[in-house]
Amino acid sequence: MPTHFGLIIVGDEILSGKRTDKHLPKTIELLAERGLSLAYADYVGDDPARITSTLERAFAAARDHGDVVFSCGGIGATPDDHTRQCAAKALGRELVLHPQAKDLIIERMKDVAKEQGTAYEPDRHDNIHRLNMGVFPVGAQIIPNPYNKIPGFFCGAELSAAASTPGAGVHFLPGFPVMAWPMMAWVLDTHYAHLHQKAAHVEKSVIVFGSMEAMLTPLMIDIEAAHPEVKVFSLPSVDHPQHGRHIELGVKGHPAAVEKAYPALLSGLGTFDLTLGPELVR
Repeated sequence: MPTHFGLIIVGDEILSGKRTDKHLPKTIELLAERGLSLAYADYVGDDPARITSTLERAFAAARDHGDVVFSCGGIGATPDDHTRQCAAKALGRELVLHPQAKDLIIERMKDVAKEQGTAYEPDRHDNIHRLNMGVFPVGAQIIPNPYNKIPGFFCGAELSAAASTPGAGVHFLPGFPVMAWPMMAWVLDTHYAHLHQKAAHVEKSVIVFGSMEAMLTPLMIDIEAAHPEVKVFSLPSVDHPQHGRHIELGVKGHPAAVEKAYPALLSGLGTFDLTLGPELVR
């Protein structure tokens, strides 16, 4: 079974419009660079009950299907950061200070003190509080942060017999793109390089003028039935700057399967009185 990748984005600031989410397009980009794709995404505000239920679904998907999920945001130590606590609750585990995370956070605090020309004071209240950023669910593994050393973490799921992906679970990253994106890339290249399929996915499509999706639906069903290895897609547009009103109709999947299915799609379109525009390959 193919591995499905998911994304969770946490934060009231996204849902209120104070900040525009950049994680979704970047995650799609990072996956696509490795021949992978995003299967689903969830947005959730800073509500512990909702975060917990969202993570419960993510861990269930990892357990039952081997999904690999990234969660961005809410892993800090301020009152509106709930993700670490919700992850523990979703897993039914205790929260503990991760020893390696503790060392990295202390190292970061020493770096900051040195940059400011002051002495590192381990017993100072704010320094003690910063160690909460390394309090993770029992059994968590750290994800290195090249920006400021404050790590993210990974929690795996107990796999069912139906799941076959080692490392299935949820990877928890900061909400800051400058930190989250290189951490996500590191995870993909370090733990999931065996899943990279840079030459194993292609899309072929054609611009169709003068048709409605309902008219093309039987053809789409027939193509998927005859070529189950591909997915047929239809992207209608009413005001495209170049093509105006049209439908982009195509197939996507492994190159060999697409090479068989796409001519059949074009042949099927030939039975209609339609005008075809340019063909596209991605």
